[in-house]
Amino acid sequence: MHPRTGSCSFARHGTYQRRQPSGALIARWYCPESHTTFSLLPDCLAARLPGTLQDLETVVVDAERAASREQAAERLRDDIQLPGALRWLRRRLRLVRLVLQQVIGLLPQHLAGCRSELSSCRQRLDTDAVLVTLRSLTSPWLPELPAPLGFRPHRPGSGNPRAGSPNFAFQQHPGALRGLRPP
Repeated sequence: MHPRTGSCSFARHGTYQRRQPSGALIARWYCPESHTTFSLLPDCLAARLPGTLQDLETVVVDAERAASREQAAERLRDDIQLPGALRWLRRRLRLVRLVLQQVIGLLPQHLAGCRSELSSCRQRLDTDAVLVTLRSLTSPWLPELPAPLGFRPHRPGSGNPRAGSPNFAFQQHPGALRGLRPP
């Protein structure tokens, strides 16, 4: 954070409880020089998604094995209607595939020839906990890797299909269109 000074007076900033899994406490730290807070996420928890990496992996593998996404979504999220369940499932599939594409390139000695699917990586790594295993294997790159494995914040073009569109800024900031009147 501080390449010029090389020092940081990192200090505890309390904890917060995550909704899922229930009871998980996350340590929070504060850097007064950069006016930034940081969460120290345990290795088992997914970044920027509720729950654990193992829960996420179970969902994605189930969707990969299902006859259709609709069928998987109905089975995994019977508490909400199908369109919402599909959005929930697609987001998880998209995030995991995005991170797997990057990790396969970073770890050719472990994942050469794998498809960006958890079932393929499970077979190659001989484990049912691919995401947890990859979190430890990719520890030097976690700040640059996207969620849910790494900690990179969402940026335009990083998985949010609307973020890269030219109208995204206007949709989020209606004041940007001030002065323009509809016909």
